[in-house]
Amino acid sequence: MVSNLLETDLENILEDAFAETEGELLVVDPSAETVEAIVEAGIESDDLPELCLLADEGVLKTVMDDFLIASKAADLVEGGSLSLRVLSTEADNSLFVSADRVVALVSTGGRVAALSSDDAEFVEEVFSTYRDAFEAAEEYRLRTPAISRIRETMTEEIGEATREDFDDVLASMETARGNGDGLDEVTVSLLVAAKNDVLLYDISKWGEDVGIASKATFSRTKTRLEDLGLIDTEKVPIDVGRPRLRLKLGDDRLKDAPVDQLADVVQSALN
Repeated sequence: MVSNLLETDLENILEDAFAETEGELLVVDPSAETVEAIVEAGIESDDLPELCLLADEGVLKTVMDDFLIASKAADLVEGGSLSLRVLSTEADNSLFVSADRVVALVSTGGRVAALSSDDAEFVEEVFSTYRDAFEAAEEYRLRTPAISRIRETMTEEIGEATREDFDDVLASMETARGNGDGLDEVTVSLLVAAKNDVLLYDISKWGEDVGIASKATFSRTKTRLEDLGLIDTEKVPIDVGRPRLRLKLGDDRLKDAPVDQLADVVQSALN
């Protein structure tokens, strides 16, 4: 072992791994915490290696069920910085593998040890083994659109004020999973649309077009929020066809709350 690090968190280890890697960095059998840390660090980094994650399908599904992480991961995938594939068998350790170094991660007592070797023969064997495994593995397909595309299209089609509120609400949230009870990306989209008096048709069409959810999902979520008194609607006549619905905030607590507290107010109402 030529270089051992003992850290209180993954961020310092990732920073070192990114800085020391030229070309590909294979990440083998990472934990959910490691996957999240890699995505967050990747979004913040201006000089990423090519990240190839070979991970347990259950771990990837758990992590990517969170819109906050999945939309950032989709950005990295679309930009060519990240590839996600499914690990078919268990690895002996969580590994970072480059052409020059192998790093094994060991977590205990709230700290993380990175045990590293640059023995040329050993590194070549490990890199070759897992590079072949990565090539043979099934791709993990994200269903979440990239956050940069979400922001860009929301600004263009709905308006900058709504997009700024959308960003502020997401920034105040630790997760955006929904799970039928909490806040997800559809709920947040409808709330900021209601705050800015946007038509239900416009926000649901945008959401379906960008790939967040179908119009039907937006409609069902709107009905749920309306039944809870969190949003209201008013009819807006159009020249042809049925009137469209303009979204409004329905709860005085939402009307009075700063944008970065909307999520807390809605969560308390949902509970």
